[in-house]
Amino acid sequence: MRLTRRDLTLGLASALLPVFPAHAARHYDVRGHGAHGDGIAIDSGAINAAIEAASAAGGGTVVLPRGRYLCFSIRLRSRVTLLLAEGAVIEAADPARHAGRYDLPETDVDQLYQDFGHSHWRNSLIWGEDVEQVAIVGPGLIHGLGLTRDGPGARWKKQAGERPLSMQGMSAAEIGHLEPDAVAMQGLGNKAIALKNGRDIRLSGFTILKGGHFAVLATGTRELRIDGLTIDTDRDGIDLDCVRDVVVEHCRVNSPNDDGIVVKSSFALGRAIASEDIVIRDCDVSGYDMGSLVDGTKRTTQEVAPDRDRVTGRIKLGTESNGGYRNVRIEDCRFSRCRGLALETVDGGVMEHIVARRLTMRDVTTAPLFLRLGDRRRGPDGTGVGAIRDVAIGEVDARGIDHRFPVAIAGLPGQPIRDVTLRDIHLLYRGGGTATDAARVPAELPDAYPEPSMFGLLPSWALWARHVERLTIDRLRAETIAPDQRPPFAFDDVRHVSVRDTPLWR
Repeated sequence: MRLTRRDLTLGLASALLPVFPAHAARHYDVRGHGAHGDGIAIDSGAINAAIEAASAAGGGTVVLPRGRYLCFSIRLRSRVTLLLAEGAVIEAADPARHAGRYDLPETDVDQLYQDFGHSHWRNSLIWGEDVEQVAIVGPGLIHGLGLTRDGPGARWKKQAGERPLSMQGMSAAEIGHLEPDAVAMQGLGNKAIALKNGRDIRLSGFTILKGGHFAVLATGTRELRIDGLTIDTDRDGIDLDCVRDVVVEHCRVNSPNDDGIVVKSSFALGRAIASEDIVIRDCDVSGYDMGSLVDGTKRTTQEVAPDRDRVTGRIKLGTESNGGYRNVRIEDCRFSRCRGLALETVDGGVMEHIVARRLTMRDVTTAPLFLRLGDRRRGPDGTGVGAIRDVAIGEVDARGIDHRFPVAIAGLPGQPIRDVTLRDIHLLYRGGGTATDAARVPAELPDAYPEPSMFGLLPSWALWARHVERLTIDRLRAETIAPDQRPPFAFDDVRHVSVRDTPLWR
């Protein structure tokens, strides 16, 4: 069935970004290729046929009108826009209940230095490899009912750095439930959208509910624009791995069990690749109960994430950090009932030229700001210690912060974090620390998995810094609701500190 130009215009008007102009010349209704949209028939074959027809014609727009499309893997092709109309739902089929399976995970990848989810793309609801000029747009919904959030961990097994210290004490059965064997993943889908080595890609306007291990995983992708998505999911929201020239803006990401918007630089493509030239702006991240962002209730009954820390939901650089990060801006973002901003490199990569500004945080479940240079070295022989330098964080207003977690900046002995500026920071803590807490001396833990909780309760309540060189603090204001007997600041091996207009400084 061919749509009229008027139909196409009305459909595209609801998308936040236009399709590529050339795609508008040819458009394909998936019902004309056999899709039912009744939530009963498996429609992925029909949708793939429409995509192939558009691709064979040199490009076009594939339209999903109102309906519920039960699907296994949908395969993206270059120069094709997928338009999810108002009321259109792509539902992830469940191999345990529906006839069929997802595309099998790749067999030619090495899962040594990153987990199964980072290492495979085709076992997804929607995936594209080496595609160019591709868009998914419109106000519809991707509902990952049949996806799994689980998958095996990395085959690299240095336990000190593989999992957060908060998971110590979990039984083998509990770990096995979260990390099943690879054989159990055959035929399952564990990502809503996966992109590998693509270029010039747009994702705009739609909603993802329950996205599996990743709602969006983009690896080795260039010129990616993500705009106006609502993601309410059971694990990671948006993961940007080894990417370049990316903008994420106007998105809402709720992910109580894992990170919301994450920049990584793993070894998934077989070599260390930096993630660089990235902008994340005007986005909301949160840790409300899953599903309660989409339904508007924003429930807060869940207190603990699977790693046994409080709910997650933050913006983070890390943990996978083989290639490092360069030229990243995070601005005008809001954090609600989730962990704060985390900037981490522990696998040999260099983090430099990072700007974070105009951030608002409410009900912060761990540290509002956490900078960690570690020595996990999850990488090939010869992987060294990375570096963090030239980080500017400003105009942050964080309130309702757990008293255990001051701003933390932690380098390594002989390898300090360098050139950090904190400017116009306001912090409101709950308070409650004791004189005994003030006497604590946190262990170094160089190879541990980086999380604010790794050091335990810290000896200061506003700011703790260790192994830092050239730290500038300008107009930092901090207060507690209840009294706290720890000092506001604690510095250890911090050289060349400049402090201005900071009332608590002494």
